[in-house]
Formats: sequence, structure tokens, C-alpha cells
Amino acid sequence: MKALKLSGSLRENVGKKDAKMLRKEAKVPCVLYGGEKQVHFVVVEKAFKELIFTPNTYLVELELEGKMYNAILQDVQYHPVSERILHVDFIQISDDREVAIAVPVRSTGTSKGVLKGGRLIKKYRKLRIKALPGNLPDEILVDITQLNINDGIKVSDLSRENVTFLDPPTSVVLQVKSARVIEPEEDEEAEGAEEAEGAEGAETATEEKA
Repeated sequence: MKALKLSGSLRENVGKKDAKMLRKEAKVPCVLYGGEKQVHFVVVEKAFKELIFTPNTYLVELELEGKMYNAILQDVQYHPVSERILHVDFIQISDDREVAIAVPVRSTGTSKGVLKGGRLIKKYRKLRIKALPGNLPDEILVDITQLNINDGIKVSDLSRENVTFLDPPTSVVLQVKSARVIEPEEDEEAEGAEEAEGAEGAETATEEKA
């Protein structure tokens, strides 16, 4: 998996008042979990643009005043109105410990069903997986070439060496559906109604002529 570098500064004071002041300076309070102790630090808000506002998933090479940590993004809190970043949590990782993370899903190929006029529906934009950091993929590639209309691919259909999928096995990841759904019973009822209306119209016209 690709790595992204992020630099921050340790926080001297921890508390709501200090956090509020940092946000006014366009900085984001952060916490790194998973190590011997929690590490409280701050990062300039604009530095999160490539890490958060993207469909991609990255490992984070976190530099805090000369000390390096390998981490992944765990949680982001946003302001309910402005949607500015209020707080970010990271989890420290190590090469010998598996980590759970969500990675993007990308389809490859052109399905038979789509060529027939069907529609490809992506039900999962990302899938949660678990693996050692060195085995984490940038994305999950799903070949849709053989999918016909009404065919789908479930989590249980996917496999990747040294990777465990954490979403329910029966969950549908991708599916090809008909671009136009027609209900035969409704169509027959509609046709019957039209025929009845036509007959009533004919009878009315006959009566008027008479």
C-alpha cells in the first residue's frame, strides 16, 4: 500500500480550551493510539487534504518532531455545519501485527450484461480487510467480464493471498441490473385498462350518434 508523509507537532497542553485555540489557527488536534502511550499532537489543517478528501487509502508515515511513527487513519470528526476537521485519530502499526482497514473497490473489464444494455451497480465503494502492513493492497480489483444481467459478485467470491475480508460473505459488492425494469403483471393490467377505456369510448360514441 502507498504511504503518505504527514508532519505534526506535539501538544504542550491538552484540553478543550487549547483545542479550540488550535482550530482558530487552522490546526487540527490529533491523537495516536496503539503504542506504549497515547501521543497528542497537532497538524496543520490543509495537510489533510490528500489523506482525507480522496477515495484512496494510505499508510501514514507520521513525523512528530524528529520521531517517526507508522500509522493508519482511524477516525475523523467534522464540524456539523462547516464540515471543517475538528479532530483526527490515528492507530500506530507495526510490521508484525495485522491491521484492519478499508480499501477502495475497482472493477476491471466490461461485463456481458452491460454490453446488452444493463447497468453496473457498485454497492461497496470500499471493503474492510485485515492483513499485515506489507500485504495491504492499494485497492481490490474485481473482474466483471463474465457478469450477465442480474449477476453479481459477493464478498465470498473474492480472494487475495494473505488478506482476510471482514465484510459479511453474503454481501453483494457489484451487480449488473437491467437498465429498464418491466413488471409483466402491471403491464398487462395497464393494457387491460386501456382496452376497457377504448371500449367505453366506443360505446359512448355509438350512444351519442344514436
